[in-house]
Amino acid sequence: MKWRVIGLETHDAYFNMALDEAISESVRVGSSPPTIRFYNWEPNAVSIGYFQGIRDEVNLEVCRELGVDCIRRWTGGGAVYHDFDGEITYSVIAPAGTFPKNIIESYGIICGWLVKGLESLGIEAEFRPVNDILVKGKKISGSAQTRRGGILLQHGTLLYGLDLKTMFSVLNVSRQKITDKMIKSAEERVTCISEHSDASKEEVYEALVNAFTEGKDYEFGASSIDENKRARELSQEKYRSDEWMYLR
Repeated sequence: MKWRVIGLETHDAYFNMALDEAISESVRVGSSPPTIRFYNWEPNAVSIGYFQGIRDEVNLEVCRELGVDCIRRWTGGGAVYHDFDGEITYSVIAPAGTFPKNIIESYGIICGWLVKGLESLGIEAEFRPVNDILVKGKKISGSAQTRRGGILLQHGTLLYGLDLKTMFSVLNVSRQKITDKMIKSAEERVTCISEHSDASKEEVYEALVNAFTEGKDYEFGASSIDENKRARELSQEKYRSDEWMYLR
């Protein structure tokens, strides 16, 4: 099986999520190969899991003030703040039969690639089921997975830097409650690459590409004209729509 690798690109939240879905559709019908993709978010954004309520999770007023996009993912999981400087996001899209039926085992395989990438940077990491990666007991990466129509999509973030003050202000924590104590408590639970390595974001990306492609037949490629067209449709008609955003 040959994989397509789409190198690090930067899009807004709506196109990023739409492209993951468009690629899933084309892998399903066999017009595209299984795909590994790396991307940044610009503007910065908050994504919420499919089953969450956006008003419950996100401070929409602060997001508007700061120019932070808000989007509902079609995978589960919790609310995540995506910072252009502070993370690299990946997605893996392939026929579900490529991975074990057992959800934790399939998370373990893909998260294992992240662990390997971190180890190549001299950072000792471990997979913590269901879908977290920890360094010295602190979370450095979270992922979410869905299987629909015989296709597995897993995407997740690897934290390069941490801007906890902004993270807390866009997630539903009132500004009065954003105390030094709260930030200190979060620092005890969450970490990032720049706390453990002086590797540049570009070096981290290269380490991820090497780890994700190790042992695979692959070539670098781009999303197809049809995938981009479909992603633009989904971005406008689905991901930007109030109906999708306020689904719950």
